[in-house]
Amino acid sequence: MNLSYWELKSYLSHVDYTIIGSGIVGLNCALQLKERFPKSNILILERGILPQGASTKNAGFACFGSLSEIIDDLNSHSEEDVFNLVKKRLDGLSLLRKTLSDTAIEYHQFGGYELYSNADDELYELCLDKQDAINSLLFPLFKDEVFSFKDNQFHFEHIQQKLNYNKFEGQIDTGKMMLALTDLVLRKGVKILSSVSVENFQDSNESVHVKTNHFDFKTSRLLIATNGFAKQLIKEEVKPARAQVLITKPIQNLHIKGTFHLDKGYYYFRNIDDRILFGGGRNLDFKGEETTEMSQTELIQNKLEELLKTTILPNTPFEVEHRWSGIMGVGNQKKPIVKQLTDNIYCGVRLGGMGIAIGSLTGKELAQLID
Repeated sequence: MNLSYWELKSYLSHVDYTIIGSGIVGLNCALQLKERFPKSNILILERGILPQGASTKNAGFACFGSLSEIIDDLNSHSEEDVFNLVKKRLDGLSLLRKTLSDTAIEYHQFGGYELYSNADDELYELCLDKQDAINSLLFPLFKDEVFSFKDNQFHFEHIQQKLNYNKFEGQIDTGKMMLALTDLVLRKGVKILSSVSVENFQDSNESVHVKTNHFDFKTSRLLIATNGFAKQLIKEEVKPARAQVLITKPIQNLHIKGTFHLDKGYYYFRNIDDRILFGGGRNLDFKGEETTEMSQTELIQNKLEELLKTTILPNTPFEVEHRWSGIMGVGNQKKPIVKQLTDNIYCGVRLGGMGIAIGSLTGKELAQLID
């Protein structure tokens, strides 16, 4: 790209901090850097027209883990680690709401529910058995019991008689959140360039030379916030995980309100604008969904429609209006990777499908690495 003098001077000269990725982490990192260094020149580079990973493509769950997910986490993490994971998610949600306001992100605490398939008596009984222990573990955080069992008031079919209920779970409008966050960052004087892919970078101790698909430039510090696409830039332990989603056309007299988890959270759905948004199914093909391709597969989309017809909306006609995919970043541990990589390069990645909950806090922690 043949840039003009004005473009080089106004956008690519004397850049203090360059952030790769304009999602939740990248934007919050920019906000925190501006707060700490008000006169700094901050540039955000985004490979897509819109944030390319999951920030504008997620289901908008303001959640911190279902009962079965927390029980499962205890198989690979200590009680202290699980407690701290939930605390980090709560702190992140609190920071998001404080930064943007509940009105701006359309936050509603309708509660969350976990469904258990009739075919999975073992999981259902395990959750019944472990609920009190999990409530005790989390009591210092909530000063109340988080999980309880309720009757199936939504008339779901082919599931166990009781649903697990979490009154602290909420939902947001993902699009409004990202519009508000982007607007706030721009008003702080941060520059965002879209459709710019970073191809290479080199730390020369004094600065970082960055090569993109359109131009080269230098920045004092480089911060990588690309989550599911991180493997394309750095060698940290983070893998892409595609999440496929569909949404119905508006449904008259929709009786479902809340956020819902099924099959250990591998399926999830919610109400939005008199519609059902439904995603998941990665467990049907873990290897195939370990991709950065933004496409959908018949295997998973057919399963989502089948569950809508047989379990979620068994007696309600519906039509699917739209389908899409987002890319998460996952790994063997649930804790995000927030670290310094070289003298002038840093990363904040691997949000493990909890971007709404921990994205704001991860962005803040990434910014705090700068001395």
